[in-house]
Amino acid sequence: MKKNFPLKDPAKADARVLEAIKQDVRKYVKRERRKALPTGVDFWDFNCQLGLDQAPPTALHLAELIPAIEAAAQIEGTIGVYVEIVAKPGHRTKKPVPEALAIDSAPSVPLTPSAEPAPNVELIAD
Repeated sequence: MKKNFPLKDPAKADARVLEAIKQDVRKYVKRERRKALPTGVDFWDFNCQLGLDQAPPTALHLAELIPAIEAAAQIEGTIGVYVEIVAKPGHRTKKPVPEALAIDSAPSVPLTPSAEPAPNVELIAD
């Protein structure tokens, strides 16, 4: 989706126009995520860009896009925003395990059976 959104509409309140923009963005992302994944792909990733009026767009993460649109609407004199969202195949990668975590995860209690016998438990039949 590559689209210019006006932030002002004489027939609507500014807050409603902003909500409509955010809804269009969410609806597009939801629609793209429903598409079938190609073979070997784990998820749909998105390249997002946002630009104010005629300014060149800047790259953003998808989670930062809606707050950036809200922030752009708060800037005085902003006529509209340019939003670009392009779906791309994503591949999951393993998270690296920090060195400190690997050492701390070793059990501090020995795994050998203890010399003490388990306590005897008597069953009482009624």
